[in-house]
Amino acid sequence: MAKIETPPKAQPKFDPDAEPLDTKRPPLWKDKNLRRVLGANLKQQWKRYAVAAAAMAVVASMTAGTAYMMRFIVDAMTLPEYKDQVLTVAGAVAAIFIVKGIANYVQVVVMAEAGFRIVSNQQTLIFNKLLRQSIDFFHYRESSGIVLRVTRGAAAARSITETVINSYVRDLLTLLGLIGIMLYHQPVLSFAALAVGPFALFGVGGLIKRSRLLSNQELSAMGDIIKIVQETVAGFRIIKVFSAERLLSERMNKAVNDTRERSLSFTRVNALTSPMMDSLSGLAIAGIVCLSAFQVLGMERSTPGEILSFITALLMAYEPAKRLMSTRLQIERNLAAVSGMYQLLDAPETLTEPEDATDIPEGTATIQFNGVCFGYGKRTVLNDLTHTFPAQKITALVGPSGGGKSTMFSLMLRLVDPYQGDVLINGQTLRSATNTSLRKSLSLVSQDTFLFSATIMENLRIGRNDATDDDVIAAAKVANAHEFIMDLPYGYETEIGENGSFLSGGQKQRIAIARAVLKRAPILLLDEATSALDATSEELVRDSLEKIAKGVTMIVIAHRLSSILTADQVCYIEGGEIKENGTLRELLDKKDGLFRALYDKQFREAAMEYGPVDIKSGNFLARTPEN
Repeated sequence: MAKIETPPKAQPKFDPDAEPLDTKRPPLWKDKNLRRVLGANLKQQWKRYAVAAAAMAVVASMTAGTAYMMRFIVDAMTLPEYKDQVLTVAGAVAAIFIVKGIANYVQVVVMAEAGFRIVSNQQTLIFNKLLRQSIDFFHYRESSGIVLRVTRGAAAARSITETVINSYVRDLLTLLGLIGIMLYHQPVLSFAALAVGPFALFGVGGLIKRSRLLSNQELSAMGDIIKIVQETVAGFRIIKVFSAERLLSERMNKAVNDTRERSLSFTRVNALTSPMMDSLSGLAIAGIVCLSAFQVLGMERSTPGEILSFITALLMAYEPAKRLMSTRLQIERNLAAVSGMYQLLDAPETLTEPEDATDIPEGTATIQFNGVCFGYGKRTVLNDLTHTFPAQKITALVGPSGGGKSTMFSLMLRLVDPYQGDVLINGQTLRSATNTSLRKSLSLVSQDTFLFSATIMENLRIGRNDATDDDVIAAAKVANAHEFIMDLPYGYETEIGENGSFLSGGQKQRIAIARAVLKRAPILLLDEATSALDATSEELVRDSLEKIAKGVTMIVIAHRLSSILTADQVCYIEGGEIKENGTLRELLDKKDGLFRALYDKQFREAAMEYGPVDIKSGNFLARTPEN
């Protein structure tokens, strides 16, 4: 028995957007992501932020005014010569607090409105970017990481902008105003109190490296939680069948615990700013007390109100100073999410529509592959493929799995572009065609049916919004879906759940066929479209497809013999090449042919079920006792 090598326990996760983690601490103004998020958001919301900044300036001035008014309050209450100013002082204090309250309300509301707009704008930008990507973009990215970038990244962009504005407008202006009051009343004591500032900056600098590492680990753990929830919902049947509840529970517990520990660790790091600032502030105030005991220059000429005003300003300066010290840590926590968001936004778009794009010429919908080469990573799927699919004919693609049949569909739909060569419709390369005309030209029914969480009517109209109710019903009847739809509680207005979870597999497949019929595209691609149907429904749908095939170019990926019988030509594909091509009769006539070998191996049982095949006509013969 071959020995299976055990991989390392801690394998690095593959993420094409990942950047090397740099835990060094560059100056804030040199951080490219910070400059970018501030530049974009401030440009978009500058009017609202200007109003908010003006309101913050008013709040800061009123806060400083509160400390300054302590001088007059104390003097008016303790010194006889100031008794006549009591009413004036009381009115001024009331006015300060009323103005401050109004300005604070304006600041909060306007900042919130700007913040919500930032989140919605960023999420829209990311989502539209994803819609413009090719299908291989999603092959190498986990959906949980994309979801995290769309949600957390947009919220982080808002948080960074608000943190910077709150800290460097509100808190900084408030601190400067209070320092001004301190210097005005006691300049010598003020310089003594400010001497602790460099020590605070040095202490915070030591926490930056640790906070950046923790913020990236926290984001990764959050992505794991999203991934596990998605896998649980999508694979719930498999979880039950294989009794994997314990495994999933253990994985979720680990992801939740990791997230909790990372968040708690960051909170500990961020919380260190509080005892550090408390200690430094305590030392500063203790020093002020000692200096005041020795009647430092100027104190002997100060009134009690001036001394108390200085002390009040000093104490009030503590909170904005502490918030300013922790600003960098808060920004670091959000920069990890913002970095991931910009990695998605900066990812190259491989399926862009050229400026000089033109509509695909109307006509009989001929599809050509000219020297097409394509692969995934290092694996080549199509190798110099050249073939023409005739208009208004049915072509069946057969062959072993991995031969390139589904990749050909992706190229026809321009979900990916070939590395070499061209795919053409009516003589025009898809690279030079407008997306609108391309999407109008093709329709798809896949064996992996996808339906939206909406009503049946909305799902059917997804490719043709202008369709009338009669058009929708007619398409449903063609797909043999009308009868079961009318048996549902609300008919065509019945909600079908996420990916049609309220419907059976066969019902979902018939909805998908009806959706394709309704679109009325000149090219219809069927990826084993009847795979989920029972024999009776399959026969009805096959008859319906034969009706709509008239005047339509139909290409079918076939794994059932019944899907091949009506084909005008059959292409046997293996190793990314069309090895054989011809009518069913021609291919069956090749005794040593690849298709004949496939027929003998794979389709003989089907022929036994349906009846023998007339090699000359390619049709089933009716069963008789002799056959």
